[in-house]
Amino acid sequence: MMRVLLLGGTTEASQLAQALHSARIETIFSYAGRTNAPVSQPVTVRVGGFGGADGLATYLKNEGISHVVDATHPFANTMGQNAYQACRKSGLPLMRLARPAWRAQAGDHWTHVPDIANACVALPKPATRIFLAIGRMHVDQFAARPEHHYLLRLVDAPEEPIALPDYHVTLARGPFDVSGDVALMQEHRITHVVAKNAGGSGAAAKIEAARALGLRIIMIDRPLRPDVAEYANIGAVLAWLTHSTERGV
Repeated sequence: MMRVLLLGGTTEASQLAQALHSARIETIFSYAGRTNAPVSQPVTVRVGGFGGADGLATYLKNEGISHVVDATHPFANTMGQNAYQACRKSGLPLMRLARPAWRAQAGDHWTHVPDIANACVALPKPATRIFLAIGRMHVDQFAARPEHHYLLRLVDAPEEPIALPDYHVTLARGPFDVSGDVALMQEHRITHVVAKNAGGSGAAAKIEAARALGLRIIMIDRPLRPDVAEYANIGAVLAWLTHSTERGV
């Protein structure tokens, strides 16, 4: 019997959950639990970690999981590594639903950096106004560059004090539109955007808005993920599930 563990938290994961429900494929949707009000799903939901790769392997066995789909954020590297190791240990098929990465276009002003620390280093020397579009987790690292004003857009109000000396928080849940992001950046007189290369369409408005305004983007490149089957659309995932079942994987 097919029983899928869907590691989610992205717009694409929610779309896949709906497709799996419509296809009557038994599915457990797993949230990391980093937002207070996650999007409701038409399938069984669990929230929280597994206790590393070994804990996930135990969960897969106890729950009778037959397939694992990693539809986490492209920067959820720890979960991706744990899923890879757990599926290898359990002998279960694993695939990734991955958004295509964003690519700079002619006329864009992008500086590519490998991680948050290098994004801090890449900020301009004179004090300016930065849209820090990276979520809450790594914001405090930018306290190393206290001369700047930072605009933060968060899903939930921060529960702990933010270490930045000069910042503004706006609370909003995507997807966002280009006109709204243009207005936001103009209102706050933004000159630079720091973003993770999440890819896809749900979070692309800030990239297109920065392009329209001629702003500079410091783009944090994606971490390397384990080499597993990877697809960019839901139809391909459903075909993979069907094919792997027919092969007895």
